[in-house]
Amino acid sequence: MRILEPLQIFILEESVMLNAVGIDVSKGRSTVAVLQPGGVIVHKPFDVPHKSRDLHNLAQYLGSLEGDTRVVMESTGRYHEPIRNALSKAGLFVCTVNPHLIKNYGNNTIRKVKTDSADAKKIARYTLDNWAELREYTSMDTTRTQLKTLNSQFSFFMKQKTAAKTNLIALLDTTYPGINKLFDSPVRADGSEKWVDFAYSFWHVDCVRKAGIKAFTDRYKRFCKHHGYEFQEAKANAIYKDSKELIATLPKEAVYKELIQESIRQLNLLSENVEHIRKTMNEQTSTLPEYNTVMNMYGVGSTFGPQLMAEIGDISKFQHREALTAYAGVDPGKDDSGQVVHNSSHASKCGSARLRRTLYQIMTTMLQNGVKEDNAVSSFLFKKKAENKPYLVYMTAGANKFLRVYYGKVKECLRNQEQAEQ
Repeated sequence: MRILEPLQIFILEESVMLNAVGIDVSKGRSTVAVLQPGGVIVHKPFDVPHKSRDLHNLAQYLGSLEGDTRVVMESTGRYHEPIRNALSKAGLFVCTVNPHLIKNYGNNTIRKVKTDSADAKKIARYTLDNWAELREYTSMDTTRTQLKTLNSQFSFFMKQKTAAKTNLIALLDTTYPGINKLFDSPVRADGSEKWVDFAYSFWHVDCVRKAGIKAFTDRYKRFCKHHGYEFQEAKANAIYKDSKELIATLPKEAVYKELIQESIRQLNLLSENVEHIRKTMNEQTSTLPEYNTVMNMYGVGSTFGPQLMAEIGDISKFQHREALTAYAGVDPGKDDSGQVVHNSSHASKCGSARLRRTLYQIMTTMLQNGVKEDNAVSSFLFKKKAENKPYLVYMTAGANKFLRVYYGKVKECLRNQEQAEQ
């Protein structure tokens, strides 16, 4: 007796012709292949430029196909968005998948065939084989796509800000050594810091010690008032006293003043950009159903929470916890050979590097705050550290545990919401 595959059963029960559209996306154009079950080629692969008229014509053609049509493409940065948006707006079923799923699909030949046409047909075959599990792109996905873009820009500007701050400190070490350690005031909402504001006015140590104690105290008082800082005469005295012992390697000249002040202006601009993006990401994520659940997790704050939601996206695209940890690249890989079995191995690191970085930052926050006995992730993290595991081992293990908890909590949140809406 012949056993039918699930897709074959679906076809027999529904008696509906299936049209699998595989799209291999490139910059500015895409290659489209249309297949039906049994390897039937509806249309041999063809190229479509990412122009409004061409995408409109493609949508019309696909919409005219008899039967049920589903379009699948890889999520390739930003290149896939024009064709995805055009087809989705036209009412077609569109699904974007992780490129790793396509890369590892159907590699049953020793021949290496890598062309746009071959890739498009490969995606179409994947579409047929995974028909029932495909998830349609929705308006909520648009929000998540925007979040991922914002997070990418946040990461970009944060790297620039870090580099700008490092450069400023290095420059100030030649005119006012240790100025970045004068104050312990927290970073303001706009990203500004007291020591940076101070350095703009008192960029060289001679600006302090050669003014005299009374003149400097008066200037410092005006500085605090101008920037909204609390004035403390004792702090002014301490700064003046310490300045007497400092050694500047560059003289107090206008050229160095301009360099430092311009560096500060650039740093402040980057700080403003970072904080603006951070605020926007929080506003965007607050519209997602899992927002409160994620933000209430230990170690997650106004920065890490939106980053998590941005990089993970819709949790429903992961069928189980292991799929999520694999996506983040914090799942342990297998290293078995013959009778040799390694129970512990390095993390795969095959997923989102940005997500993995955010997870490590959350673990670092937990380590800094100390063990929280009633929190499973924190307790697990400190347990692994106490076992003298290498740094990356206990950090990765903690990240893996965190994602498993995240998966369960968000899944439950979405399930409860669905039940409430019914």
